[in-house]
Amino acid sequence: MSVNPPYRADIVGSFLRPAEIKTARAQAASGEIDAAALRAVEDEHIAALVTHQAQSGLSLATDGEFRRSWWHFDFFGGLDGVDIVETDHGLPFQGAQTKQKAVQINGRIAFGDHPMLEHWRALKPLAEAAGVTPKQSIPAPTVLDFRVEPDNLVANEYATRDDYVDDLVQAYRDAIAAFYAEGCRYLQFDDTAWAYLCSETELERAKTERGIETDGLGERYRDILNRVLDGKPDDLVVTTHICRGNFRSTWISSGGYEPIAEHLFATNYDGFFLEYDSDRAGGFEPLRFLKPGTQTVVLGLVTTKSGELEEPAEIEQRIREAAEHAPLEQLALSPQCGFASTEEGNVLSEDEQWAKIRHVVDIAGRVWG
Repeated sequence: MSVNPPYRADIVGSFLRPAEIKTARAQAASGEIDAAALRAVEDEHIAALVTHQAQSGLSLATDGEFRRSWWHFDFFGGLDGVDIVETDHGLPFQGAQTKQKAVQINGRIAFGDHPMLEHWRALKPLAEAAGVTPKQSIPAPTVLDFRVEPDNLVANEYATRDDYVDDLVQAYRDAIAAFYAEGCRYLQFDDTAWAYLCSETELERAKTERGIETDGLGERYRDILNRVLDGKPDDLVVTTHICRGNFRSTWISSGGYEPIAEHLFATNYDGFFLEYDSDRAGGFEPLRFLKPGTQTVVLGLVTTKSGELEEPAEIEQRIREAAEHAPLEQLALSPQCGFASTEEGNVLSEDEQWAKIRHVVDIAGRVWG
Protein backbone atom coordinates (compact mmCIF):
# COMPACT_ATOMS: atom_id res chain seq x y z
CA MET A 1 0.00 0.00 0.00
CA SER A 2 1.12 3.59 -0.58
CA VAL A 3 3.13 5.31 2.14
CA ASN A 4 2.18 8.90 1.28
CA PRO A 5 -1.19 10.39 0.41
CA PRO A 6 -3.30 10.04 -1.51
CA TYR A 7 -3.45 6.48 -0.22
CA ARG A 8 -4.46 3.39 -2.20
CA ALA A 9 -7.53 3.25 0.04
CA ASP A 10 -8.64 6.82 0.66
CA ILE A 11 -11.77 8.84 1.45
CA VAL A 12 -13.24 12.15 0.35
CA GLY A 13 -13.94 13.33 3.88
CA SER A 14 -17.47 13.71 5.24
CA PHE A 15 -19.35 11.19 7.38
CA LEU A 16 -22.94 10.83 8.52
CA ARG A 17 -23.62 13.08 11.51
CA PRO A 18 -24.50 11.16 14.68
CA ALA A 19 -27.93 11.92 16.11
CA GLU A 20 -26.35 13.56 19.16
CA ILE A 21 -24.57 16.12 16.97
CA LYS A 22 -27.74 16.92 15.04
CA THR A 23 -29.60 17.44 18.32
CA ALA A 24 -26.84 19.60 19.77
CA ARG A 25 -26.66 21.76 16.65
CA ALA A 26 -30.43 22.32 16.77
CA GLN A 27 -30.19 23.20 20.47
CA ALA A 28 -27.35 25.65 19.80
CA ALA A 29 -29.34 27.28 16.98
CA SER A 30 -32.33 27.78 19.30
CA GLY A 31 -30.20 29.07 22.18
CA GLU A 32 -30.78 26.08 24.46
CA ILE A 33 -27.04 25.41 24.72
CA ASP A 34 -24.02 27.63 24.16
CA ALA A 35 -21.14 27.26 21.72
CA ALA A 36 -18.93 25.56 24.32
CA ALA A 37 -21.54 22.87 24.98
CA LEU A 38 -21.94 22.24 21.25
CA ARG A 39 -18.21 21.97 20.82
CA ALA A 40 -17.97 19.44 23.64
CA VAL A 41 -20.47 17.18 21.84
CA GLU A 42 -18.60 17.61 18.55
CA ASP A 43 -15.26 16.89 20.21
CA GLU A 44 -16.53 13.63 21.70
CA HIS A 45 -17.93 12.31 18.43
CA ILE A 46 -14.98 13.45 16.30
CA ALA A 47 -12.60 11.60 18.63
CA ALA A 48 -14.70 8.44 18.21
CA LEU A 49 -14.84 8.97 14.44
CA VAL A 50 -11.06 9.24 14.13
CA THR A 51 -10.64 6.01 16.08
CA HIS A 52 -13.21 4.27 13.88
CA GLN A 53 -11.44 5.38 10.71
CA ALA A 54 -8.13 4.02 11.95
CA GLN A 55 -9.70 0.75 13.09
CA SER A 56 -11.34 0.35 9.67
CA GLY A 57 -7.91 0.15 8.06
CA LEU A 58 -7.58 3.67 6.66
CA SER A 59 -4.22 5.42 6.74
CA LEU A 60 -5.85 8.82 7.21
CA ALA A 61 -8.64 10.46 9.15
CA THR A 62 -10.83 13.53 8.81
CA ASP A 63 -13.15 15.14 11.33
CA GLY A 64 -16.07 14.03 9.16
CA GLU A 65 -16.98 17.71 8.66
CA PHE A 66 -19.00 17.27 11.88
CA ARG A 67 -18.63 20.96 12.72
CA ARG A 68 -20.09 22.08 9.37
CA SER A 69 -23.56 22.53 7.98
CA TRP A 70 -22.37 22.65 4.36
CA TRP A 71 -19.22 21.34 2.72
CA HIS A 72 -18.51 24.75 1.16
CA PHE A 73 -20.60 27.61 2.58
CA ASP A 74 -19.12 27.25 6.08
CA PHE A 75 -15.62 27.84 4.72
CA PHE A 76 -16.62 30.64 2.34
CA GLY A 77 -18.52 32.43 5.10
CA GLY A 78 -15.33 32.47 7.18
CA LEU A 79 -13.39 34.41 4.54
CA ASP A 80 -13.08 38.18 4.85
CA GLY A 81 -15.27 39.95 2.30
CA VAL A 82 -17.64 36.99 1.80
CA ASP A 83 -21.08 36.43 3.31
CA ILE A 84 -23.59 33.60 2.93
CA VAL A 85 -26.99 35.17 2.25
CA GLU A 86 -30.57 34.06 1.80
CA THR A 87 -31.72 33.80 -1.79
CA ASP A 88 -34.85 32.75 -3.69
CA HIS A 89 -33.46 29.45 -4.96
CA GLY A 90 -31.45 26.47 -3.78
CA LEU A 91 -29.17 24.18 -5.74
CA PRO A 92 -31.18 22.09 -8.25
CA PHE A 93 -30.46 18.46 -7.46
CA GLN A 94 -32.34 15.68 -9.22
CA GLY A 95 -35.58 15.42 -7.24
CA ALA A 96 -34.46 17.66 -4.36
CA GLN A 97 -33.70 21.27 -3.50
CA THR A 98 -31.18 22.45 -0.94
CA LYS A 99 -31.70 25.32 1.49
CA GLN A 100 -31.78 28.67 -0.27
CA LYS A 101 -28.33 30.12 0.31
CA ALA A 102 -25.85 31.97 -1.90
CA VAL A 103 -22.34 33.43 -1.83
CA GLN A 104 -22.12 37.23 -1.71
CA ILE A 105 -18.90 39.20 -2.12
CA ASN A 106 -19.26 42.45 -0.20
CA GLY A 107 -15.65 43.42 0.43
CA ARG A 108 -12.05 42.58 -0.34
CA ILE A 109 -11.56 38.79 -0.24
CA ALA A 110 -8.93 37.62 2.25
CA PHE A 111 -8.05 34.69 4.51
CA GLY A 112 -7.74 35.79 8.12
CA ASP A 113 -8.26 34.05 11.46
CA HIS A 114 -10.48 31.43 9.90
CA PRO A 115 -12.52 29.17 12.24
CA MET A 116 -11.49 26.03 10.33
CA LEU A 117 -7.94 26.50 11.55
CA GLU A 118 -9.29 25.69 15.01
CA HIS A 119 -11.08 22.66 13.57
CA TRP A 120 -7.73 21.48 12.22
CA ARG A 121 -5.96 22.07 15.54
CA ALA A 122 -8.48 19.77 17.20
CA LEU A 123 -8.18 17.03 14.56
CA LYS A 124 -4.40 16.83 14.26
CA PRO A 125 -3.53 15.38 17.69
CA LEU A 126 -6.43 12.92 17.53
CA ALA A 127 -5.24 11.53 14.20
CA GLU A 128 -1.63 11.38 15.27
CA ALA A 129 -2.57 9.52 18.45
CA ALA A 130 -4.45 6.99 16.30
CA GLY A 131 -1.43 6.54 14.05
CA VAL A 132 -3.02 7.99 10.90
CA THR A 133 -2.53 11.08 8.74
CA PRO A 134 -4.94 13.95 9.44
CA LYS A 135 -6.59 15.30 6.30
CA GLN A 136 -8.23 18.72 5.91
CA SER A 137 -10.75 19.49 3.18
CA ILE A 138 -11.90 22.92 2.04
CA PRO A 139 -13.86 24.04 -1.03
CA ALA A 140 -11.82 25.06 -4.07
CA PRO A 141 -11.53 28.71 -5.13
CA THR A 142 -13.15 27.75 -8.43
CA VAL A 143 -16.36 26.90 -6.55
CA LEU A 144 -16.58 30.39 -5.12
CA ASP A 145 -16.01 31.86 -8.56
CA PHE A 146 -18.69 29.67 -10.12
CA ARG A 147 -21.18 30.44 -7.35
CA VAL A 148 -20.96 34.24 -7.40
CA GLU A 149 -23.98 35.47 -9.32
CA PRO A 150 -23.80 39.00 -10.78
CA ASP A 151 -26.31 40.41 -8.29
CA ASN A 152 -24.20 39.09 -5.41
CA LEU A 153 -21.01 40.86 -6.46
CA VAL A 154 -21.64 44.00 -4.39
CA ALA A 155 -18.14 44.90 -3.18
CA ASN A 156 -17.04 48.40 -4.15
CA GLU A 157 -13.56 47.02 -4.77
CA TYR A 158 -14.65 44.78 -7.66
CA ALA A 159 -16.50 46.04 -10.71
CA THR A 160 -16.30 42.69 -12.53
CA ARG A 161 -15.61 39.03 -11.74
CA ASP A 162 -12.08 39.38 -13.11
CA ASP A 163 -11.33 42.11 -10.58
CA TYR A 164 -11.40 39.79 -7.56
CA VAL A 165 -9.25 36.99 -9.00
CA ASP A 166 -5.94 38.31 -7.62
CA ASP A 167 -7.40 38.59 -4.13
CA LEU A 168 -9.04 35.16 -4.39
CA VAL A 169 -5.72 33.60 -5.38
CA GLN A 170 -3.90 35.33 -2.52
CA ALA A 171 -6.56 34.30 -0.01
CA TYR A 172 -6.06 30.66 -0.94
CA ARG A 173 -2.29 30.94 -0.93
CA ASP A 174 -2.62 32.37 2.57
CA ALA A 175 -4.97 29.51 3.52
CA ILE A 176 -2.43 26.94 2.34
CA ALA A 177 0.32 28.70 4.29
CA ALA A 178 -1.82 28.90 7.43
CA PHE A 179 -2.80 25.23 7.43
CA TYR A 180 0.78 24.24 6.64
CA ALA A 181 2.08 26.32 9.54
CA GLU A 182 -0.31 24.39 11.79
CA GLY A 183 1.17 21.08 10.62
CA CYS A 184 -1.20 20.14 7.80
CA ARG A 185 0.47 17.96 5.17
CA TYR A 186 -2.64 16.60 3.43
CA LEU A 187 -5.06 19.19 2.10
CA GLN A 188 -7.96 18.69 -0.30
CA PHE A 189 -9.88 21.19 -2.44
CA ASP A 190 -13.44 19.99 -3.01
CA ASP A 191 -14.71 21.20 -6.37
CA THR A 192 -18.08 21.02 -8.11
CA ALA A 193 -17.23 23.64 -10.75
CA TRP A 194 -15.29 21.26 -13.01
CA ALA A 195 -18.20 18.80 -12.96
CA TYR A 196 -20.53 21.51 -14.24
CA LEU A 197 -18.15 22.01 -17.16
CA CYS A 198 -18.76 18.36 -18.09
CA SER A 199 -22.48 19.04 -18.58
CA GLU A 200 -23.96 21.10 -21.39
CA THR A 201 -27.23 21.20 -19.44
CA GLU A 202 -25.62 22.71 -16.35
CA LEU A 203 -23.53 25.16 -18.37
CA GLU A 204 -26.66 26.43 -20.08
CA ARG A 205 -28.46 26.69 -16.75
CA ALA A 206 -25.58 28.65 -15.23
CA LYS A 207 -25.64 31.04 -18.16
CA THR A 208 -29.40 31.57 -18.47
CA GLU A 209 -30.58 31.24 -14.86
CA ARG A 210 -27.63 32.71 -12.93
CA GLY A 211 -25.97 35.00 -15.45
CA ILE A 212 -22.57 33.24 -15.35
CA GLU A 213 -20.33 33.65 -18.39
CA THR A 214 -19.26 30.07 -19.11
CA ASP A 215 -17.00 30.50 -22.14
CA GLY A 216 -13.34 29.85 -21.32
CA LEU A 217 -13.98 28.61 -17.78
CA GLY A 218 -11.66 25.60 -18.21
CA GLU A 219 -8.72 27.87 -18.93
CA ARG A 220 -9.78 30.30 -16.20
CA TYR A 221 -9.95 27.60 -13.57
CA ARG A 222 -6.70 25.93 -14.65
CA ASP A 223 -4.90 29.26 -14.34
CA ILE A 224 -6.48 30.22 -10.99
CA LEU A 225 -5.59 26.88 -9.46
CA ASN A 226 -2.02 26.86 -10.74
CA ARG A 227 -1.49 30.36 -9.35
CA VAL A 228 -2.83 29.16 -5.99
CA LEU A 229 -0.62 26.05 -5.99
CA ASP A 230 2.51 27.75 -7.32
CA GLY A 231 5.28 27.47 -4.76
CA LYS A 232 3.42 25.25 -2.29
CA PRO A 233 5.75 23.30 0.04
CA ASP A 234 7.12 20.10 -1.47
CA ASP A 235 5.99 18.03 1.51
CA LEU A 236 2.39 19.27 1.33
CA VAL A 237 0.05 17.03 -0.67
CA VAL A 238 -2.85 18.94 -2.22
CA THR A 239 -5.57 16.95 -3.97
CA THR A 240 -8.96 17.80 -5.39
CA HIS A 241 -12.31 16.03 -5.42
CA ILE A 242 -14.40 16.66 -8.53
CA CYS A 243 -17.96 16.30 -7.21
CA ARG A 244 -21.08 15.79 -9.31
CA GLY A 245 -23.44 16.74 -6.50
CA ASN A 246 -24.17 14.92 -3.26
CA PHE A 247 -27.28 15.94 -1.31
CA ARG A 248 -29.52 13.35 0.33
CA SER A 249 -28.20 10.75 -2.14
CA THR A 250 -29.16 12.86 -5.17
CA TRP A 251 -26.92 14.44 -7.82
CA ILE A 252 -26.66 17.35 -10.27
CA SER A 253 -24.15 16.88 -13.06
CA SER A 254 -23.86 14.26 -15.82
CA GLY A 255 -21.24 13.95 -18.54
CA GLY A 256 -17.83 12.37 -18.99
CA TYR A 257 -14.55 14.09 -18.11
CA GLU A 258 -13.43 14.55 -21.72
CA PRO A 259 -14.42 18.26 -21.99
CA ILE A 260 -12.28 19.18 -18.96
CA ALA A 261 -9.54 16.53 -18.85
CA GLU A 262 -6.76 18.39 -20.62
CA HIS A 263 -7.19 21.54 -18.51
CA LEU A 264 -7.90 19.66 -15.26
CA PHE A 265 -4.82 17.44 -15.47
CA ALA A 266 -2.72 20.48 -16.37
CA THR A 267 -3.31 21.79 -12.85
CA ASN A 268 -0.54 21.13 -10.34
CA TYR A 269 -2.56 19.00 -7.96
CA ASP A 270 -0.92 15.90 -6.50
CA GLY A 271 -4.10 13.87 -6.85
CA PHE A 272 -7.61 13.86 -8.29
CA PHE A 273 -10.60 12.17 -6.67
CA LEU A 274 -12.90 11.43 -9.61
CA GLU A 275 -16.44 10.09 -9.30
CA TYR A 276 -16.89 6.92 -11.33
CA ASP A 277 -19.75 5.21 -9.51
CA SER A 278 -22.26 5.49 -12.36
CA ASP A 279 -22.35 5.69 -16.13
CA ARG A 280 -23.02 9.44 -15.80
CA ALA A 281 -19.24 9.83 -15.49
CA GLY A 282 -18.42 8.28 -18.87
CA GLY A 283 -15.33 6.18 -19.55
CA PHE A 284 -11.74 6.19 -18.37
CA GLU A 285 -10.26 7.50 -21.64
CA PRO A 286 -9.71 11.04 -20.24
CA LEU A 287 -7.14 9.58 -17.82
CA ARG A 288 -4.69 9.59 -20.72
CA PHE A 289 -4.01 13.26 -19.89
CA LEU A 290 -2.65 12.40 -16.43
CA LYS A 291 0.93 13.59 -15.99
CA PRO A 292 3.30 10.60 -16.03
CA GLY A 293 4.59 9.62 -12.62
CA THR A 294 3.65 12.76 -10.71
CA GLN A 295 -0.09 12.58 -10.03
CA THR A 296 -2.59 10.07 -8.69
CA VAL A 297 -6.19 9.51 -9.75
CA VAL A 298 -8.31 8.17 -6.92
CA LEU A 299 -11.15 6.25 -8.55
CA GLY A 300 -14.50 6.85 -6.84
CA LEU A 301 -15.97 3.48 -7.78
CA VAL A 302 -17.80 2.75 -4.51
CA THR A 303 -20.94 4.85 -4.18
CA THR A 304 -21.96 6.70 -1.02
CA LYS A 305 -25.49 7.24 -2.33
CA SER A 306 -26.78 3.83 -1.21
CA GLY A 307 -25.85 1.20 1.32
CA GLU A 308 -25.67 -1.70 -1.13
CA LEU A 309 -22.16 -3.08 -1.49
CA GLU A 310 -20.71 -3.38 -4.96
CA GLU A 311 -19.40 -6.72 -6.17
CA PRO A 312 -15.63 -6.73 -5.46
CA ALA A 313 -14.87 -8.46 -8.75
CA GLU A 314 -16.67 -5.71 -10.66
CA ILE A 315 -14.71 -2.98 -8.88
CA GLU A 316 -11.44 -4.77 -9.53
CA GLN A 317 -12.34 -5.15 -13.20
CA ARG A 318 -13.07 -1.44 -13.48
CA ILE A 319 -9.70 -0.64 -11.91
CA ARG A 320 -8.06 -2.83 -14.57
CA GLU A 321 -10.02 -0.95 -17.26
CA ALA A 322 -8.82 2.38 -15.85
CA ALA A 323 -5.25 1.03 -15.89
CA GLU A 324 -5.51 0.73 -19.67
CA HIS A 325 -5.42 4.54 -19.81
CA ALA A 326 -3.20 5.43 -16.82
CA PRO A 327 -0.55 3.39 -14.97
CA LEU A 328 -1.91 1.23 -12.14
CA GLU A 329 0.71 2.70 -9.81
CA GLN A 330 -0.88 6.13 -10.38
CA LEU A 331 -4.35 4.91 -9.40
CA ALA A 332 -6.09 4.45 -6.06
CA LEU A 333 -9.60 3.73 -4.75
CA SER A 334 -12.14 5.62 -2.63
CA PRO A 335 -15.85 6.12 -2.18
CA GLN A 336 -17.14 8.41 -4.93
CA CYS A 337 -17.90 11.25 -2.48
CA GLY A 338 -18.38 11.87 1.20
CA PHE A 339 -21.33 10.42 3.07
CA ALA A 340 -22.73 13.79 4.14
CA SER A 341 -21.77 16.79 2.04
CA THR A 342 -24.41 18.64 4.04
CA GLU A 343 -25.49 17.95 7.60
CA GLU A 344 -28.61 16.13 6.35
CA GLY A 345 -26.48 13.23 5.07
CA ASN A 346 -27.06 10.58 2.44
CA VAL A 347 -29.72 7.89 2.61
CA LEU A 348 -27.86 4.99 4.22
CA SER A 349 -27.14 3.84 7.76
CA GLU A 350 -23.96 4.32 9.75
CA ASP A 351 -23.35 0.56 9.64
CA GLU A 352 -23.67 0.65 5.84
CA GLN A 353 -21.29 3.63 5.75
CA TRP A 354 -18.58 1.73 7.62
CA ALA A 355 -19.14 -1.36 5.50
CA LYS A 356 -18.38 0.81 2.46
CA ILE A 357 -15.13 2.01 4.05
CA ARG A 358 -14.00 -1.53 4.85
CA HIS A 359 -14.98 -2.54 1.31
CA VAL A 360 -12.63 0.10 -0.15
CA VAL A 361 -9.79 -0.94 2.17
CA ASP A 362 -10.22 -4.66 1.36
CA ILE A 363 -10.38 -4.17 -2.41
CA ALA A 364 -7.41 -1.79 -2.44
CA GLY A 365 -5.41 -4.32 -0.45
CA ARG A 366 -6.09 -7.04 -3.01
CA VAL A 367 -5.30 -4.83 -6.02
CA TRP A 368 -2.17 -3.05 -4.76
CA GLY A 369 -1.02 -5.29 -1.93
